[in-house]
Amino acid sequence: MSVLLKSSTGWLVDHLQFLNNEYSHDPGLCFRDEYFQLLKPHIPGPISADATDTALLSSNCIERPQTRKRKRKRRGCALNQGELDALEYHLKISALISEGSKTLIEEGHKKGFLDPLPGSEKQQPRDPVGQGGSCRLTELCEMAKLLTSENENHGRLIPVLNEEPLSKSELDLLLHMMENSADCTRIIQLMGEKYLLPPKCSFLLSDISCMQPLLDYGKKYDVIVVDPPWENKSVKRSNRYDYLPSWHIRQLPVPALAAPGCLVITWVTNRQKHLRFVKDELYPEWSVKPLAEWHWVKITRSGEFVFPLESTHKKPYEVLVLGRLRAAAKSAPRQSDEDHTPIPDHKLIVSIPCTLHSHKPPLAEVLTDYIKPGAECLELFARNLQAGWTSWGNEVLKFQHIDYFCPLEDGS
Repeated sequence: MSVLLKSSTGWLVDHLQFLNNEYSHDPGLCFRDEYFQLLKPHIPGPISADATDTALLSSNCIERPQTRKRKRKRRGCALNQGELDALEYHLKISALISEGSKTLIEEGHKKGFLDPLPGSEKQQPRDPVGQGGSCRLTELCEMAKLLTSENENHGRLIPVLNEEPLSKSELDLLLHMMENSADCTRIIQLMGEKYLLPPKCSFLLSDISCMQPLLDYGKKYDVIVVDPPWENKSVKRSNRYDYLPSWHIRQLPVPALAAPGCLVITWVTNRQKHLRFVKDELYPEWSVKPLAEWHWVKITRSGEFVFPLESTHKKPYEVLVLGRLRAAAKSAPRQSDEDHTPIPDHKLIVSIPCTLHSHKPPLAEVLTDYIKPGAECLELFARNLQAGWTSWGNEVLKFQHIDYFCPLEDGS
């Protein structure tokens, strides 16, 4: 179980335990625990703004600058509209984050879940896949697109039969649905690299231009989790991953993949522009009714926020927007929204984050009260696989690379 504690405010989740449970059928490997040994908060670098920025809103000093100078001075009320919106939103939820997390963190201390582990002063490793090209998934996608015929049967399912490297052409594995129907972990090999597939999973390795195999797969999903590569200045500067503009995200075929009453969950950065886009444009485009905002709160092994809650640099939380597919006008009354368990607002998912970029905590167990047993679940823009789920993305195998795992005796 990944849920360590549950309260009226949310859940304390153990991401590492979840990952290792995924591979419990393969006792020889576990996820490297050093990726979760976050012992101290991140300390923001020097900030040019006055330390009173947050106090500006609490003193009702919320005014949009009359003019925008080329070199804006971060003093007084000279904040741009995006910063004002972010601060205003933060003031609305900061008490919720602080007080709601407190109960879970205190109980986590009492039960010993949050104490640093003996010997946990390991040096945090660099990302073995992200540093030097051992993972070439996006290049594989591009190569496959060039060599794939328009008349090819993209809906063909390729099963994983055993743990030996597959004999089929590597390109034949791309742009087709792959499935591990076994009750145990399997290993596949692509371009000389090994990847672990958890039990009962299926996936499509492709980019947004080649999603037809997923549509042809024929499943309708009760839960769809979307983790878009949001466009922002930091991503552009760092070149860490490809991003998509908002208009491109709107083209995702979510309505075609969703079962009636599908629960749609979208990860959103702390930019208010993205949050408004999801609620006011994206969900209406998909005929999804926004229902709730949840927050992922990131803490260290000692239970401190990874960033100070009032930091003007970064916040220790991210937002999830939950919504449900609206019933079609011709649907029978029994298919209405009222037939589904209500989704509460302002729930918290508190966890120690993985130090690998954009490795999100699992949602499967925190959703059990709100979805039917045996629900079909799909993640879009996934970077890892989950047992029993379908996953899609051009880096869908990224965190399945065998270098992220180690022999059990070394990782325990």
